[in-house]
Amino acid sequence: MKRLTPNGLRWLKGFHLLTVCCWIGGALSLICLYFLKEGVADSGELYGINRSIHHVDMNIVVLPGAVGSLLTGLCYSLFSHWGFFRHRWITVKWIATVTAIIFGTFWLGPWETAMMEISGKLGIASLHDATYLYSQRMNLSFGSLQVATLAVLVFISILKPWKKGSPNQAGPGGKQA
Repeated sequence: MKRLTPNGLRWLKGFHLLTVCCWIGGALSLICLYFLKEGVADSGELYGINRSIHHVDMNIVVLPGAVGSLLTGLCYSLFSHWGFFRHRWITVKWIATVTAIIFGTFWLGPWETAMMEISGKLGIASLHDATYLYSQRMNLSFGSLQVATLAVLVFISILKPWKKGSPNQAGPGGKQA
């Protein structure tokens, strides 16, 4: 497989970091938006918060960030010396990233969509609806866990634990890894 030039790798790293920032920052924003619901007494306001959460997640920041992170990570593995399984820390990142995307797609997203739809139909009465409350609790709990996991992945990228060889061993091209 053809490798990217050092300049190409720097550009790829920049795009990868931007997409990771979008994913983590957007997910953290979603958690912050949940706290706007405290003391809400208006149906339109509750629906607006849920609609905003859904829009930021699905259309603007989180989903594009997650997909961009996955795609730029794929490019890193294909077009650099890092590969997919050369180091355990890379394998851990791949497993955690794919798991986070799958979990977001099949659990977090549907819980969030349910909250938006229920608050659109029931208004302020949603705050007493069992399905709404369950979805909110699950989304907030597991969404927070996902943000924490993504933050750990950032530090795994920086610290590169479980790397083959000694920590001071020179990497490909004679450069310190």
